Amino acid sequence: MSSVLSRTGDATQPDAPRQYLTFTLADEVFAVGTRSVREIIEYGRLTPVPMMPGCVLGVINLRGGVVPIMDLRQRFGAGQTAISRRSCIVILEVERDDLRQVMGIVVEAVNAVIEIGTQDIEPPPSFGARIRTDFIHGMAKLEGRLVVLLDIGQVLSLDELYHLADVGAADLQQSA
Repeated sequence: MSSVLSRTGDATQPDAPRQYLTFTLADEVFAVGTRSVREIIEYGRLTPVPMMPGCVLGVINLRGGVVPIMDLRQRFGAGQTAISRRSCIVILEVERDDLRQVMGIVVEAVNAVIEIGTQDIEPPPSFGARIRTDFIHGMAKLEGRLVVLLDIGQVLSLDELYHLADVGAADLQQSA
């Protein structure tokens, strides 16, 4: 079930449409830019890592490299992702502060690669969103539904994950 995505729709012109990979979590449609997507793999066995925040399910060996896997629903505070036969792991590569980071996210189902023009993207809502607004790049309309365009660099921020791990470790020490 491994898939390689075409980069042809990623335009360098500011108003040109960009390609996004859409996926489903808890009956909501989310999207990430295909420039961040390395591949899509079948959901398989994960190796748990102690002292990680709850949203980090573990790691996998991907062609000799260790890749952490995050449950996006847990990261959003919406409970654990229900694993089914359509569940898969989207491997993402994000650059932040001159650091390349490769992580996987568990999604309930991958839908499609779509093109969205910048004129069709609204800014994130200032209130009422079910996830943190700093995780949202924008909102797009797709076939009568709203698609949440994620700022995947913010969602996968290593600094914040380290902070969550430290807080979790401190909570464990206090309860002991």
